[in-house]
Amino acid sequence: MTGASGCIGHYLAEALIQETDCELFLLVRDPEKLKLNPDARPGITVLQADLREIEQFRDLLKTMDVAILAATAWGGSGEVFDINVVKTIRLMNLLDPNQCEQVLYFSTASILDRENELLREAGQIGTGYIRSKYDCFRQLSRLAIAPKITALFPTLVLGGDGIKPYSHLSSGLPGVVKWVDLIRWFKGDGSFHYIHARDIAKVTCHLIDNPPKIRPGGVLGEGGVKKVVLGNPALSLNQAVEEVCNYLGKPIYFRIPLTVWLANIFIVLFRIQMEPWDRFCINYRHFTYQNALNPAAVGLTPYCPTFSEVLKIHGISPKSSEISPEKPSDS
Repeated sequence: MTGASGCIGHYLAEALIQETDCELFLLVRDPEKLKLNPDARPGITVLQADLREIEQFRDLLKTMDVAILAATAWGGSGEVFDINVVKTIRLMNLLDPNQCEQVLYFSTASILDRENELLREAGQIGTGYIRSKYDCFRQLSRLAIAPKITALFPTLVLGGDGIKPYSHLSSGLPGVVKWVDLIRWFKGDGSFHYIHARDIAKVTCHLIDNPPKIRPGGVLGEGGVKKVVLGNPALSLNQAVEEVCNYLGKPIYFRIPLTVWLANIFIVLFRIQMEPWDRFCINYRHFTYQNALNPAAVGLTPYCPTFSEVLKIHGISPKSSEISPEKPSDS
């Protein structure tokens, strides 16, 4: 497994350690960032190395039965494409298609359209991170290991606590809550999926033992690469605001429709810096997908099924709206 020190990676590694007897090899660049006990049980090996140094593990990789690729780079364009595309593809090429039963590769739902096909704009004007994920997915079908690959596309990811690193969305929640007194008076046209990293871990562990099958409508991409979107059922922006306000005890008496032209006025008024991808998102609005998978969809109990649970898990009090860090769970 790569990326064990990240937000999703921590939840996934924790689940694999606690709920399976798999022999685990965790590749991390900085072991100090891995806030899990590698001595929790036998069969856990931490490999300290950068993904750029993956060649040194070529013999070990040929013995792997399952590969979980959750490592990603967010920084400068050079590192992003080297890690997210070049080295990730190289790692997959080092796997033995006759030995490896499954590759679970983490991408992002941002590169897909509403029919779960590649979104052209993601490859043209997406951020460096999004374009790197777009480019990597396009190359998967050419690999010898392609029929064994399941590409996982998380939607908006929540997660983090006093031990595990916070996702970008979770770290921004306090700011959103502070603006709820203003947000509740506006009505927007848009929708999205979200999922907690603990629920991503639950689904991923399920897929290890139950590789996804082709369903009507298809999750099969080119070259036999399977596609699975990870998310709770789609939620409209208005539903999300209503649920947050209901949780915080903030009544809504009326709402002003927030059209694209009005949003553009706010952008100018508050001097908000907008990149081409940001403007595309404002116009695209409905980031929804087909057959999104979550624990409930595979017969498991979800950790965070509602938006109210999101606020509760992040320590946001329904009365005072005060925020405290999410406490580690024993579940």
